[in-house]
Amino acid sequence: MFIHLRLHTEFSVVDGTNRIDDTIAAAVADGQPAIAITDLSNLFGAIKFYKQARAKGTKPIIGAEIFLEGLGGDLTALSRMVLLVQNKQGYLNLSEILARAYTQNVVKNQAVVKLAWLQELGEGLICLSGAQAGALGQALVQGDSARAADVALRLASLFPHRFYIELQRAGRTDDEAHVMAAVQLAARLQLPVVATHPVQFGAPDDYEAHEARICIADGDILSNPKRVRKYTREQYFKTRAQMEALFADIPSAIANTLEIAKRCSLTLVLGKPQLPDFPTPLVDGVRMTPEEYFRYASHGDSRSAWRTCTRMQPSVRSACPSTWSGWSLSWPPF
Repeated sequence: MFIHLRLHTEFSVVDGTNRIDDTIAAAVADGQPAIAITDLSNLFGAIKFYKQARAKGTKPIIGAEIFLEGLGGDLTALSRMVLLVQNKQGYLNLSEILARAYTQNVVKNQAVVKLAWLQELGEGLICLSGAQAGALGQALVQGDSARAADVALRLASLFPHRFYIELQRAGRTDDEAHVMAAVQLAARLQLPVVATHPVQFGAPDDYEAHEARICIADGDILSNPKRVRKYTREQYFKTRAQMEALFADIPSAIANTLEIAKRCSLTLVLGKPQLPDFPTPLVDGVRMTPEEYFRYASHGDSRSAWRTCTRMQPSVRSACPSTWSGWSLSWPPF
């Protein structure tokens, strides 16, 4: 059974025209038990996607496609990969990775992830190689099998038993050459492959509308004869039967989509206040509770403690309810 593990929605901002409700409806109509969202460099649509998928009885898989630097021959060159969330820790790690990219490493208006961050924050995440847009795929397309092997082994070490070589057949000229080289490399290195489809729009007839969106993002016009066509008409939401026929010669690539879906089980608590877990100091080897530190900070002699005390609302200061202590301590100083 095939599961879509790649999907750009309208929340990808620069590409993708899929509306979440329409996409989930299409997945349900096709009998797909799970579906992933992997918007470009963000989780903007993740909560809406999660809620609507669960409401329709389809398992939501949260993820993102990221830009990455520090991998491959040119360490400054950018490549892409997909990170899928397995559990709550993976969700927190992916959120942190994207936050760092936007706040610490924007390159040419793109939020770029550093390789070292993946080593630090890779727990709870499954990595897909990125097909031709990934560092591995780029090396394969260029015929550099040695570099491709180095990249594959590096990613397999960063994501032990959680790294898959991604195969795509989306109507591009280099698709088949990449698939053949990737399958051979996977067999040699004993790494799993997975079939994905880079879904950008809902139906073939939506191709022109998607191209218009790309032109708006790029500041270009549809009639420009020199405009680079980055997408094909094949990048619509295909059914299970279509994808299984497309990869009938590589059944393991189809089977692994279901295996990955089984490995991703994120449960989010929604509709309830999410108060911060404020870090408190150790006293005689025992960490103070937020309530204890709240009282200490509110009555201390230091200037920062005075600011903490004065910025509390009188009702909060007097009552000091345990559920609000972490929130109060997290307020920024005036």
